[in-house]
Amino acid sequence: MGEVISLQELQLAARNHALPLEALRWDVTPIGLHYLLTHYDIPDVDVDAWRLEVGGLVERPLSLSLDDIRARPAVETAVTMECAGNGRAHVEPHVVSQPWLLEAVGTARWRGTPVAGLLAEAGIRDGAVEVLFTGLDRGVEGGEEQAYARSLRLAEVLTGDAILAYEVNGVSLPPQHGYPLRLVVPGWYGMTSVKWLSSISVLGEPFDGYQMRHSYRRRQHEDEPGEPIARMAPRSLMIPPGIPEFLSRSRIVAAGACKLRGRAWTGESEIVGVDVSTDGGATWQRAELDDDSFGRWAWRSWSFIWDAEPGDYELCCRARDAAGNVQPLEPPWNVGGYMNNAVQRVAVSVVE
Repeated sequence: MGEVISLQELQLAARNHALPLEALRWDVTPIGLHYLLTHYDIPDVDVDAWRLEVGGLVERPLSLSLDDIRARPAVETAVTMECAGNGRAHVEPHVVSQPWLLEAVGTARWRGTPVAGLLAEAGIRDGAVEVLFTGLDRGVEGGEEQAYARSLRLAEVLTGDAILAYEVNGVSLPPQHGYPLRLVVPGWYGMTSVKWLSSISVLGEPFDGYQMRHSYRRRQHEDEPGEPIARMAPRSLMIPPGIPEFLSRSRIVAAGACKLRGRAWTGESEIVGVDVSTDGGATWQRAELDDDSFGRWAWRSWSFIWDAEPGDYELCCRARDAAGNVQPLEPPWNVGGYMNNAVQRVAVSVVE
C-alpha cells in the first residue's frame, strides 16, 4: 500500500473485524470469526417492546413480535456473505474508508422466514416497485442523519431467497449480527442484508436514501451517479499454507508435496473452476473443485497439490464462474474501492 492508514481508518478497523484466513478451513464460519461491519452503533434492543412493522403499499399492514415471526414457516440457508469493500486497502490511489484487506467474508447458516411469504400475507397493492428495509442503527454519514436503510426491487424480493433471520449457526442472533432480526439476501454483497430490522415498507417509487443514492455505487468520479452495487463478483481465497512470519504474515513451507486449499464463491451465477499459480500469475494450473454440498449460496472448497521446491514464491488463486467472469490480476479502481476481486497473492518461502 502506498499510503499510511489514517487514525480515522484505524478507528473503523478497530470496530469492525475480518475473518482470519486460516478460518477458511471451516465449512461454516464460527460466529466470532465471521466478518463484521457496523456502520453506526450497535442498538440496545428491548425485544419485549420490539415490533417489525410491515406497511406501505400493502393491503394488510402488519405489526409482528419476534414470537410471531418465529411461528411462521422457517428455512435455514448456508450463505456466504462478503463486504462490498473487501480488498479496498489494495487499490491505488488510496481510498479512505474501512481498510479491508481480503478477509471481509464468512459463511453461516441463517434460519428465518422468507420475506416473500410475509409480503404475500400483507398483500401487495398495485403500483409497488421496491421494498425498503430499515434498521434501528442510526448515525450521520455524508452529512445526513439517518437510520441505515436499503431497498430491493420488488421482483428481486418475490423471486429471490431473501429471509428474515433470527438465528445464525443454530443460536439466536448475537447483538453485533442484528439481534433480534435481520435481513439476509443470498448472493448480494453484505450491505444489502440490513441488521436490527425495524420496518419493511413497500414503495411505489425507488428509494432515494443515502445508502442507495450515494453509498455503494461504482463510479470513477465523485460527481457522477455511478452504477449500484448488487451481487458478489467471483472470488477465491487460499488458506495460507505452512506457518506465518509474525509481522509480515509471509508463509514458511516445508519442501515436498504441499496441499493448497481454499474457498471460492460468487453471487452472479455459479463457480465452475479455480486456477492456481505458483509464479505470481504468469502460469496457471487447474485446481480440484469439490462438490457443491452446501447449496447454491455457500462457498465451494478447492484443493491443489503443489510440489514445493526450496525458494521464494508468490502463490495466487482465481475463480471462474458460469457466466465467463474471471478474477482480474490487478485491482480495479473506483471512488469507493468497491468490488475489488483481484487475485489473492501469498508470499511463500519454501525451506528444506
